[in-house]
Amino acid sequence: MTRKNSKKNTKPKEWEALPFEKNQDLTVTIDALGSEGEGIAHVDGYTFFVKEALPGDEAVIRVMKLKKNYGYARLMEVLKKSSYRVEPRCEVARQCGGCQLQHLSYDEQLRYKENKVKDCFKRIAHFGEEIDTITEPIIGMETPYHYRNKAQFPVGKGENGQIVTGFYASRSHAIVDCEHCYIQAENNDELLALVKQFITEEGIEPYDEENHTGLVRHILTRIGFVTGEIMVCLVINGTKLPHAEHLVDKLKDIPGMTSIGINCNTEKTNVILGPTCHTLWGQDYITDYIGDIKYQISPLSFFQVNPVQTKKLYETALEYADLTGNEIVWDLYCGIGTISLFLAKQAKQVYGVEIVPEAIADAKNNAKINEIHNAEFFVGAAEEVMPAQYEQSGGSMRADVVVVDPPRKGCDETLLQTVIQMQPKRVVYVSCDPATLARDCRYLCDQGYEMKRIRAVDQFSHSMHVETVVLLSKIHE
Repeated sequence: MTRKNSKKNTKPKEWEALPFEKNQDLTVTIDALGSEGEGIAHVDGYTFFVKEALPGDEAVIRVMKLKKNYGYARLMEVLKKSSYRVEPRCEVARQCGGCQLQHLSYDEQLRYKENKVKDCFKRIAHFGEEIDTITEPIIGMETPYHYRNKAQFPVGKGENGQIVTGFYASRSHAIVDCEHCYIQAENNDELLALVKQFITEEGIEPYDEENHTGLVRHILTRIGFVTGEIMVCLVINGTKLPHAEHLVDKLKDIPGMTSIGINCNTEKTNVILGPTCHTLWGQDYITDYIGDIKYQISPLSFFQVNPVQTKKLYETALEYADLTGNEIVWDLYCGIGTISLFLAKQAKQVYGVEIVPEAIADAKNNAKINEIHNAEFFVGAAEEVMPAQYEQSGGSMRADVVVVDPPRKGCDETLLQTVIQMQPKRVVYVSCDPATLARDCRYLCDQGYEMKRIRAVDQFSHSMHVETVVLLSKIHE
């Protein structure tokens, strides 16, 4: 390792004991990847996190921020490339915040994600080497590109006043102009080009976040991977789109076009969608399938963005549930009933709980169009609905299997306590955050459950995110 000061700088008092200075250049070897996909280098016992660096890279890094025990550095030059480093397909991969790992070979991405899950169980929840024994191989993609069925493109103006669409740069709301995204459905190229042409020709102003002016905020697209149906929805800072009939004329003859509409979001917020949608042409929704279950998907519906891997994820959850047709199943955080309806095919009765009323309306409708009659849905927070139902039953409410698929923050402790009181034979935990997954599994295991199987699924190729399914079984005393 060599060191060089690129710029003279006086250390703040709290840095005085550190042998480094801001803007100092260091030559290091990257030896690991962090939880956010950043490279990790250790220098004299001190840890640096370096975005876009990979294990095995020999590189020059520049110190940007220092803490007591760790710091952040910028990758300045790769002197010797890691054997895992590949050339990203996307020209704006470094600027865009969507694909943190496109420069890492796909096989190594899978290994990283599987190890990330194991590490969380061991480091956060203090499980031992048994984790290695019960962890099954991660389920990857055959072709980890063009897998997203939903896109939300921000709209803005470029330096020359031209309309630009793309994605936000990492940790900012600066739009990176991108005409082709390698993880979005390929149909989007044509759709975006036509919508941009419409906005330009009609002289419609894109939304300005700072001043809360302009009209078009985002372009939302949804693609049915099985049905081929297409939805285009413009998110606008208003209630009416000028010359909407011209937009319809440009889009309606595209093969698969099913729904053209607007979403009204007049709030000064970074939340993308507003509460109200209006259909300009076609249906209010598109349809698609996961397995043999059909779903209606509106602009506001939550629906997994990678249908190919979602099928594998739900099949894993169904396998872990081990249903025989006699079980009562509770599906908590059920969304539009995606997992519930999978389970209902092989269960006696399924109860789904979700806090978003529109999602429950979708779930009930999806049950109806699939002629599934053994699924009932409740609106409310899972951590409130399930304990209330249990209390009202006088403690007699039964669950043979409980499935949870919570948001990133994991399950509320009140909910976990109710699950424990109900004593289901099996708990199937589907998680998008291995850290909170490990924490909640620790809680359940301390209260009479045992982890039997763990399997990660790569839902978001080229990002650091990973989905995981865990089977926990009740220990019989």
